[in-house]
Amino acid sequence: MKQRRRIYYSTAQRAEIWDRWQAGESMSSIGRRFDRESSSIFSVLSPTGGIRPPDRRRGPRALSLSEREEISRGLGIGRSLRWIARELGRSPSTISREVLRNGGSERYRATRADQAAWDRALRPKPCKLACWPGLARTVSAKLQRKWSPEQIAGWLKRTWPGEPHNQVSHETIYRSLFIQTRGVLKKELLAHLRARRTIRRSRHASLKQNGLGKIKDAISIRERPACVEDRAVPGHWEGDLIGGARNSYVATLVERHSRYVMLIKVANKDTKSVVTALIRQSRKLPSELYQSLTWDRGKELADHRRLALASDVAIYFCDPRSPWQRGSNENTNRLLRQYLPHGTDLAVHSQAKLSAIARQLNERPRKTLLYKSPAETFAECVAAIG
Repeated sequence: MKQRRRIYYSTAQRAEIWDRWQAGESMSSIGRRFDRESSSIFSVLSPTGGIRPPDRRRGPRALSLSEREEISRGLGIGRSLRWIARELGRSPSTISREVLRNGGSERYRATRADQAAWDRALRPKPCKLACWPGLARTVSAKLQRKWSPEQIAGWLKRTWPGEPHNQVSHETIYRSLFIQTRGVLKKELLAHLRARRTIRRSRHASLKQNGLGKIKDAISIRERPACVEDRAVPGHWEGDLIGGARNSYVATLVERHSRYVMLIKVANKDTKSVVTALIRQSRKLPSELYQSLTWDRGKELADHRRLALASDVAIYFCDPRSPWQRGSNENTNRLLRQYLPHGTDLAVHSQAKLSAIARQLNERPRKTLLYKSPAETFAECVAAIG
């Protein structure tokens, strides 16, 4: 059997690979740049979990190669360690330790000593989660509840203000998950993240999504009042369907002001089933908190006039191929894929199960709400109208 040739990348090539990865290029695209398979790019990125390792730098107080060469020359002509230290402006003890740890006066060589010092300096520093086990346990517990690292970091900062030992950045959490050599957070916790990846993806990478269908007599989102746009007033919702295997669907509603989520079981994607389910759900809300609904161009809301008459709600439709106009709903649908993955049969979930999923999502702190939860914010809205 022919042995596969090992692929080596130069320092400059590795730097370019990391530059392209951080810019959002795929491994396949980067591989084509070097005429290599994507697997060889993965071997460069995976040891640090897709997180670029920092460039190594010497400490400002460390001996330089030129100083070590001066030490070597001084020893060669018989100068004392104190004389060498005085010439370099260093402490005699610094020069003494340097010479002793590198073979003594007779065997000291500048290049070899410099390389040895560089090798000794290569060691991972313990991260904050390794130094504070209680904090690591708290982070693990929140990850198991499907909180994102950013939500955890924001919640810790809000819960323990002025206590740095009880706070940690979301970047540290990500690094501890993806760089397993840290040995702090178990790799199994990666399964609780929304994006199921083995390495961290660039923040510049994105997924393209398309709009759907055409709706007769649709009122454009451009006619929506300004008070809805600025999210200052509660009671305005965004909606959509998410699909699963065997033509199964769930309707998702998100309140723009509080980001409060409701999930609705629907029998089918046809407009009669969807509109009937939305009418039934609208009757569970105070009229003050259900004033408008913004939907995409999906034909499941073709009978929007029946919904408007039955629930007394204004209905607006996004422009074609413009899903970002329902940004809160699009973001929520991505979050929901943790619980309702692509390719699974959504019909197996009862309304009670869907409500439990929505409740868990509503109890997670949100950055856009200053790390309050949607449930807290929505409850304040209900109390205000009471």
